[in-house]
Amino acid sequence: MQKTSAWPLSQLCVALIVYASLYPFEQWRDQGIAPWSFLTAPWPKYWTGFDVAANVLGYAPLGFFLTLSAMRMGWRGWVVLSSTLAAGLLSLVLEGLQSYLPARVPSQADFLLNTLGAGLGASVASALEKLGWLYRWGQFKQRWFVRDAHMGLVLVVLWPVALLFPVAVPLGLGQVWERVEDGLTAAFEATPFEDWIPLRGFELEPLLPGAELLCVVLGLLIPALLGFSVLRQAWQRGVCLCLLSGLALAMTGLSAALSYGPSHAWAWLNLPVMLGLGLGFVIAMVFVVASARTCLAFLMLALLVQQSVLNQSPESAYFAQTLQTWEQGRFIRFNGLVQWLGWLWPYAALLFALVRVSQERPTDPRGVST
Repeated sequence: MQKTSAWPLSQLCVALIVYASLYPFEQWRDQGIAPWSFLTAPWPKYWTGFDVAANVLGYAPLGFFLTLSAMRMGWRGWVVLSSTLAAGLLSLVLEGLQSYLPARVPSQADFLLNTLGAGLGASVASALEKLGWLYRWGQFKQRWFVRDAHMGLVLVVLWPVALLFPVAVPLGLGQVWERVEDGLTAAFEATPFEDWIPLRGFELEPLLPGAELLCVVLGLLIPALLGFSVLRQAWQRGVCLCLLSGLALAMTGLSAALSYGPSHAWAWLNLPVMLGLGLGFVIAMVFVVASARTCLAFLMLALLVQQSVLNQSPESAYFAQTLQTWEQGRFIRFNGLVQWLGWLWPYAALLFALVRVSQERPTDPRGVST
């Protein structure tokens, strides 16, 4: 059985769909209707082209990746139908669960459009396989990426998306400890553990320009090292570094434009940030000829240092106000999902690095050719 990034991507699609379908996950109650009653309800009177596109396109990636992963596992017969039925069953269950959420309205139109989208995605995957495009992609992966690189590729793909979540320091994902402490303080209030909170005995202080520069350097170095750990050759790593640098600028600029307005899209690009991006690029170039094990070791070190520095600084009052507005839905947030991705991505990368290092043999030749 061939391992493929299509399977974790399909599970990611499932998580996204469940989150989007059941958000905000509160006020669950029996509303006196059967969870399957939407199947016989009248067709909705009001719907828009956006509703149709959202329901179809929301399930199309799931059908595509389910079909692709099934074919990579050696399944061929009825794979399109099986993937479509699996996605349709997921939609059926979620529409039924929506009947217990007052904020959501289950609909047979949504169920049918979701199933249609999954079928289209599955058909596209099957067609690409028959045309030989997926074989060419497989050959490309073998030339570019090391064995079992699928989880690393998923994390690299998710990194630009995580940058859409506005952060106090550019490329400074994972600044969540202050919020965790506030949550623990509220959770353990009036309990025997109340005296254990706060977890720290000092006030957080704003980052100095040198600390901000360090966080930006590490913010670019971390995804670069992650990409280097799954790439084979030095020139491929150079291409990856250039691509990641461009994405860092583009996605951070887009996040600023969505958060503060288009006129402020590049207001974050001050002197420490520009120096940090340049220095991060230069330092990353040093690792283009390093072994995968070396890249993973420095990746873990960079993650620990960046998170330690970032989480010893508070969010400014202005940034906190802007973030609150962003979280309330004025901007692109997909029901807060990008926010969670921005918080958790560094820790997922750290877990990936730990697992990979534990699987690597010290004598395993993982260096790259120049």
